[in-house]
Amino acid sequence: MRLTWNIAVQFLRDGRAQTTLILVGIALGSAVIVFITALITGLQGNIVKRTLGSQPQIVVKAPDLVPLTPPPAAGTVYLSRIDPRPQRLRGIDNAAAVVHAIRAMSDVKAATPVVSGPAFGQRGNAVRAVTIVGIEPDSYVRIIPVDTYMVAGQFAVGAEKVLIGSRLASDLGLSIGDTLRLTGPSGKAQAFRIAGIYTMGVRDVDERQVYLGLQQAQTLLGLPGSVTEIDLTVHELFAAEVLAARIADTYGVKAESWMTINSQLLNALQSQSLSTNIIRLSVALSVALGIASVLAVSVVQRTREIGILRAMGATRLRMMSVFLIQGGLLGLAGSTAGALLGLAAVYVFNTSGPRLFPVAVDPWLVPQAMLIATLAGVIAAYTPARRASRLDPVEAIRTV
Repeated sequence: MRLTWNIAVQFLRDGRAQTTLILVGIALGSAVIVFITALITGLQGNIVKRTLGSQPQIVVKAPDLVPLTPPPAAGTVYLSRIDPRPQRLRGIDNAAAVVHAIRAMSDVKAATPVVSGPAFGQRGNAVRAVTIVGIEPDSYVRIIPVDTYMVAGQFAVGAEKVLIGSRLASDLGLSIGDTLRLTGPSGKAQAFRIAGIYTMGVRDVDERQVYLGLQQAQTLLGLPGSVTEIDLTVHELFAAEVLAARIADTYGVKAESWMTINSQLLNALQSQSLSTNIIRLSVALSVALGIASVLAVSVVQRTREIGILRAMGATRLRMMSVFLIQGGLLGLAGSTAGALLGLAAVYVFNTSGPRLFPVAVDPWLVPQAMLIATLAGVIAAYTPARRASRLDPVEAIRTV
């Protein structure tokens, strides 16, 4: 086996120009795989973080109201129209028990009860339609870290303290310590003091959402002791849809994951992943074709050497192994250099690039790129290796 390796390495050394060119090509291809994959993964992570930074990963609500009509008898056709029932604001039945049970699920990272509904915010003659969100501060920040988005004041809700978005503060001319009057759909109203102002970077949230204590929101919305939704985060982000379906079936509630709420975002992420896989496949094919062409030329150039080795007793398997080893070595050496080049490109992007988002390299990305290039090299070497092994020694030696 050692002799086989020595012959393979010697063949590569003899064709230095060809070897160098193909190594450069493999290195560039591997660098593209590492850099583009890391870039798109970083972009996806940034998009998901920005999107889910202002919303829970799963929202649990009371099931929709349905028309109260008796089921038709078998074989009966009703020539009538049944209008859907209007969906009124209402709480989840036995919400405390449901929250406790959901928190105990192994797939759930955190859960918090929330009371949310429409209201009007008023300061003087200025009135805006807002969404009031009653929260338990300690558990809610584990779902949406509002405390990290504060730009003025402090993160404090309850009693007469509320948090508002920066756009809403600008629209109503509010600052820390000012008074905001909130009027719920039932007509109940209460004045609150602005304790803090946040900016999440989402226009609709920053200009409409008002955070206050859970009990205060229940009073304004006319839902004493009720919870309108339960917000969750999960350990596996892309398993949220399956978990939401399981929660809905188990507890008889309506559960929607971020994948359903943001279907367009999910399509965009899937398209980006598909484009990454296409790039990987294209680069792997380019590497394979390059290695195959170089080794095919090498077989032609070394026909006499191959004939001599065969005449000296080298088996067909050994001759195949020589060229397969060459393909593997080319893929491994080129991908190693390319991986280092890709990591350098990621470093330059993070330090001297536009700095739109951080790009982190998955620990498995470099080994994967090297494995892809090495396997591509071995597979590409198969046809030239098979041709070399089938050369007739006498005919090969006669070749000038």
